[in-house]
Amino acid sequence: MNGSSPPDTTPAPPVHLHVCVTCRRGLPASDNPQGRQLHDAMQALAKGHSNIVVHEVACLAACNDGCTAVIATPGKWGWLLANLGPEKADDLLTYIDAYAASAKGTVMPSRRPASLGDMVRGRFPASLFSGV
Repeated sequence: MNGSSPPDTTPAPPVHLHVCVTCRRGLPASDNPQGRQLHDAMQALAKGHSNIVVHEVACLAACNDGCTAVIATPGKWGWLLANLGPEKADDLLTYIDAYAASAKGTVMPSRRPASLGDMVRGRFPASLFSGV
């Protein structure tokens, strides 16, 4: 016996993405706002990723920066993200994968897709997301 511990096989907690479905991004009111379109696109992309849970929220009160979302995982920083839209769904999935792989939930701008360079509006302590 070499004295080493067995590898940790505990699955990582899922990444929770809360998308504002009422966001219109400054566009006229419609039955299918941009935020709803982003939510639906992320829900479709998340189907292939068991570690991503997509939630809808009615408003994140960041209307001037829409579309907006919050990403959170227990034990990691949570982030308020802005300037999103359904056209950025694939890049947001890339960001979510990098977030999931990070130890503390920080993804440096150089590791984000270029289209998401201006998306961070704030971060929240991990202690706020114990139950997501």
